[in-house]
Formats: sequence, structure tokens, C-alpha cells
Amino acid sequence: MTREPYCASLRILLIAATALLFSRNAAAQTVPPTFKVIAIAEAGGIHEPFVDAATVWLQNEAQTYNFTVDYIEDTKLINDSFLAKYRLFIQLNYPPYNWTPTATSAFEKAIEHGTIGWIGFHHATLLGEFDGFPMWPWFSRFMGDIRFTQYIPTFVTGTVLVEDRTHPTMKGLPRSFKIENEEWYTWSQSPRTNVHVLASVDENTYTPGTTIKMGDHPVVWTNEHVKARNIYIFMGHHAELFENSNFTTLFHNSILWAAGR
Repeated sequence: MTREPYCASLRILLIAATALLFSRNAAAQTVPPTFKVIAIAEAGGIHEPFVDAATVWLQNEAQTYNFTVDYIEDTKLINDSFLAKYRLFIQLNYPPYNWTPTATSAFEKAIEHGTIGWIGFHHATLLGEFDGFPMWPWFSRFMGDIRFTQYIPTFVTGTVLVEDRTHPTMKGLPRSFKIENEEWYTWSQSPRTNVHVLASVDENTYTPGTTIKMGDHPVVWTNEHVKARNIYIFMGHHAELFENSNFTTLFHNSILWAAGR
């Protein structure tokens, strides 16, 4: 074959491939998302790096798995009709206080009736009287009838033990994995008798050592007394968690499970 016919054939192939690529992209853009997520996170503050990293990671997840994520920084918009637009509610370190009465009522109904899934991180169990706001009794029961007591201000590294390897959110995780430099909370009691514990932290592995311990210390659990698929993941203080493949696997699995996918 001479060079000219060869080049002409190559150009035809390139044009065809480009046309196919554009057609596939156009088709992908017209496919509606399979579900919508609403994520709430505090504006600024000490958890801002975690929230920023989560936003970037979630954007990639949404593109890959065909869902959308909207963000709010307070609960003013939350009511029954607002929550009805979403399949999953992600609490990215937003605390369980300073919610409007309308928002608390709508959220409680959605969780109890199972019309929305829920993933809560870290600050979601800051339960008690904070910043002049009273305890939210329903949320305390939802989290296993617990109250925040203290945290490890020096931060320590600990080993998380997977307790229920059959649960969909634990898919692909090893029996144990390390979480570095976390400010592990303690609560008034272990939530174990009131929730289904999926993972706990082995306090004997804390490095450096600390006297701030609970004994039995669940860190990932789900409350099976409500209809909504829900999971609380204690870890969530710093952005470096998104460099930990075990953490991102847990987050990924939790999104698909809690959204009913």
C-alpha cells in the first residue's frame, strides 16, 4: 500500500473513532442520574479540610457511578418536600444540634419511614448540650442511646477491627486496618446493645498510648430499629483519610448500600 492511501484510511478511522467517542459522551450525558444525594457540612471550622477532600472524592464517585450530589451548610432548607428529592443524606461532620424544628421533624420521619438512606461521619455523634443548644433525644437514640463524653485531643493511631464481614458495607475490606491520627471520641456507653456494630477500634493498639478509653469501642454501626438504611462511620476528622483505601472503600460501599443500590 502506498503512503497516501494508507494516510487516507487512517484519517477515516480517526474520524470514525472520534464520532463514536462523541456519540458515547452525548449518550452518557443524556442518561439521568440513578439517584440524588444531599450532603450537609459545616462551613469552615476545623473539619473544613476533610469536607473539601470529601467533596472532591464524591464528585469523582458521582461521575463514575452516575449519581448527583448537592450541598448545604445548614438545615434551613430541610423539610419533607426537600428530602423527598433525595435518596441519600450524607452528614459530613455536621453536628446533631442547631437544626430547625422543621428539619428535625422531616429528618426523623424520613429515617423512621425509610424514604431516605443516611451516612453520618464523626461529628454526627457530638451529642449533648453544645453552643447553647439542648440534646436531641431522638438522634441520641438513633445513635444507640449515647452521649458524647470526651475525645483524645493529642490524636492517636488505632487499628479498626471488622466485626461483620458479611455486611455489604464491609465488602473488600480486610479483617483489620489502621486509621492514623484520629481524635477518637468516647461516649457515655457503648451503643452495642442498641445497634448492629460493624467495626470497632482496638484501644490496645492506640499509638501513642492514652488513658482515654471506653473498653468496648464501636466505631462503625447501623441502627436496624428504623426502616432507613443507615450507617455511622466515626472516622472523619482529617483530609488524609481519603488517601486510605480502606476508608474510601468503606465510604464507597456505604453510598451504594444506603442508597439501595
